[in-house]
Amino acid sequence: MSKMIHTPGLVKIDDHSSSSATFVIEPLHTGYGMTLGNSLRRVLLSSIAGAAITAFKVEGATHEFTTIKGVKEDVVDIMLNLRGVRFKVFSDEPQTLRLTATGKGPVTAKNITTNADVEVVNKKHVIATLDDDKAKFILDIVVETGRGYRTIEEGTARKQSDMIALDAVFSPVVRVRYKVENTRVGQITDLDRLLLTVDTDETITPRDAFEEAAAILVNQYTALAGQTRVEVSAPITAAAPASEGGEGSSDEPSELMTSIEDLNLSARTTNALINNEINTLKDLFDLSDAELRDLKGFGSKALDEVKDKMSELEL
Repeated sequence: MSKMIHTPGLVKIDDHSSSSATFVIEPLHTGYGMTLGNSLRRVLLSSIAGAAITAFKVEGATHEFTTIKGVKEDVVDIMLNLRGVRFKVFSDEPQTLRLTATGKGPVTAKNITTNADVEVVNKKHVIATLDDDKAKFILDIVVETGRGYRTIEEGTARKQSDMIALDAVFSPVVRVRYKVENTRVGQITDLDRLLLTVDTDETITPRDAFEEAAAILVNQYTALAGQTRVEVSAPITAAAPASEGGEGSSDEPSELMTSIEDLNLSARTTNALINNEINTLKDLFDLSDAELRDLKGFGSKALDEVKDKMSELEL
């Protein structure tokens, strides 16, 4: 039994839509499916960068507990609707935008006048409804970038202005689910496979959100590890989605990445292979019989033992 911890690979990505995808990660050391799944889920839901409205002002309204002439909703309802507008923001500075609408009918996010640094994603989202043909609705909003959730009390930038502050949900990740299954590599049958499904609000792709969450975790753990390094087995090569033309994909079966130590060969044969930097089944297949015989400390008996093992594994 190998003492090394298997390095996982992102072996498959199932794209359900532009805002939903399932990531298949394997092989994972026993119990690591739950460990990685829970860690990635928490970071995805709390720490991915996004944008949200943090303050607003409706012309004709001095505070949130009031009504506006010609508008069906009161300011509290408008406040709740504004929280559902999603943006892509390409600047770290707060962006002040204006929405103007006239005439009877719904007022949607499409009515927001943007600039070069801001893009509205869900333009059909309803903000208010005008019930008078002569009604005029003017709304100023402030859009900021951030991570996670920020309360009104934490949003100090707008406390001294005449705008109404909003608590902001910056996270672009709407939902994360994960499932852990059993998988195997060679003779090791108790490894984990992690299936992680990520749903976003379309301001970020599931893949970008997944990679950002993984990078955040790497940075956190690297800061704690110091100079300590743990020997790991060779990673499984990630398979690229078919939609990308298969670039970076591998046709090699995962069995070829099985560690030599996991083949249950004799100690002498195992040590001879490892000492000659033959660490996986793939390394074995890359060598001819003559090249194997020429290895230091590797004789005919070791070669016969390896061939018998290959026949046993049906490889």
